[in-house]
Amino acid sequence: MKTLKLSKIVLGLSVMLVANLGLAQDKMMSKDTKMVGGAAMYPSKNIVENAVNSNDHTTLVAAVKAAELVDVLQSEGPFTVFAPTNAAFDKLPEGTVATLVMPENKMQLQTILKYHVVAGKWSAKNIAKMIKKGKGKAEIKTVSGGTLTAWEKDGAVYVSDENGNSAQVTIADVNQSNGVIHVIDTVLLPKS
Repeated sequence: MKTLKLSKIVLGLSVMLVANLGLAQDKMMSKDTKMVGGAAMYPSKNIVENAVNSNDHTTLVAAVKAAELVDVLQSEGPFTVFAPTNAAFDKLPEGTVATLVMPENKMQLQTILKYHVVAGKWSAKNIAKMIKKGKGKAEIKTVSGGTLTAWEKDGAVYVSDENGNSAQVTIADVNQSNGVIHVIDTVLLPKS
């Protein structure tokens, strides 16, 4: 009888412990991890390790692979990536993506993708400070050598390319082990 009672107590304590661990893990995940494209983006993983799990970034991942930039985005960094969604790529003229991922267009694809990458880890808070300091605009140099312009409108942050196209940051501060991703709704194009 005592053994049965002791077993129930141990079982009850085990259930409570597992439940508390689950709550702690949920709190940690919600604090440090963001959901992008239906997948958790873990701050302990690098940009590529997270991006491959996002259903909203399959075109970007395919482009990064075709441009042979996987190793770069898996390196130590840190990098800030303005990551266009599949819907952003869909806004390009029909056939653009298919043409860009052809081996003979690798250099052009690399330039476009590097235009979305900035050296260093730039949080939304840092960008907002730069915008304020720049009286409404902040110029950001990309690793391709081009310039993006960040600005705010109605509480949202936008990034414009050198051609006047603007992308809204739809999810900010997706932290990675080697930088940060800001999800955007439009592909940015360098001046040609």
